[in-house]
Amino acid sequence: MKSIYSLHPSYKMWDSSIRNLKERTGKPLEDWMAILKKKGPATDAERRAWLAREHAITTNYASWIVEEAAGRSCNPNLYDPEDLVAKMFESKPLLVPIFDKLLKMGLAAGAEAKACPCATIVPLFRNHVFAQIKPSTRTRVDIGFALGAMKHAGRLVSTGGYEKKDRITHRIPIATIDEIDGEVKKWLKTAYDTDAGK
Repeated sequence: MKSIYSLHPSYKMWDSSIRNLKERTGKPLEDWMAILKKKGPATDAERRAWLAREHAITTNYASWIVEEAAGRSCNPNLYDPEDLVAKMFESKPLLVPIFDKLLKMGLAAGAEAKACPCATIVPLFRNHVFAQIKPSTRTRVDIGFALGAMKHAGRLVSTGGYEKKDRITHRIPIATIDEIDGEVKKWLKTAYDTDAGK
């Protein structure tokens, strides 16, 4: 059965990253992981800084090597979006109907909309993330929107994201299915249309 979800963009880059890593650093991923295990510092942040400082690894590659070494692989063969969503709502079963309705509405925002689950959120992509669904508490789901510098109005709450240069700039908290209304649909469509890439 075809999944309602799409492959997260970070997983799409995995194959090319594997090829480019050896070309750019002289070593394959397995070697860098062994070096980290044998000589690297303890924390992820220290490991990224150490790879950059001691081995002149660029920021993106250092982050990727550390993630892989920590068992958080972006190998597309390991991506299981249904499992990620199931675990996300494991302790929040009452929020599943809210999530399902928001997901359906988000995917209906336009023909290019796709959902690519992560461990704690479900981002909705067009060219970039235009919205995200996040079970913030056991009783509330936040639907976030990428609306740039737009002033918050109605039920929209500013996330402070625009000032912090985060993609998600606004959100609407949802505690019941009845709160998923025309206003939520309007902001989903606005965020989707804004990400047209023109």
